[in-house]
Amino acid sequence: MLIEEELTGRIRGALIEVHRVLGPGLLESACEMCLCHELTLMGMRFRKQVDLPVTYKGIQLDCGYRADLIVEDKVLLELKCVDRLLPLHSAQLLTYLKITGLRVGLLANFNVPKMIDGIVRVAN
Repeated sequence: MLIEEELTGRIRGALIEVHRVLGPGLLESACEMCLCHELTLMGMRFRKQVDLPVTYKGIQLDCGYRADLIVEDKVLLELKCVDRLLPLHSAQLLTYLKITGLRVGLLANFNVPKMIDGIVRVAN
């Protein structure tokens, strides 16, 4: 299994490749489907639209939270297609990391001229 740093580097490469081919301006759902295809081509395992129940006082509650992708059971990936990333987006990713127990996540905004400028690594 890949270590997190190498894994996030490979995921960044996949994000950049999808953005290079598609460019900005598509819906998040289209970017997600294309990214899933790219990850498959790279031989990487992932789960998409993963339900994230919240544990509150010992009870798991379905609050409607979903992670866009979890890659290799190590990196949570949250995709956006927004004018700019806000602190709220990073806070959301941190909360998802806490809920899942994962240590590393990537926040990726496809609505940028250069994808490298739209990727933020977040560690819990």
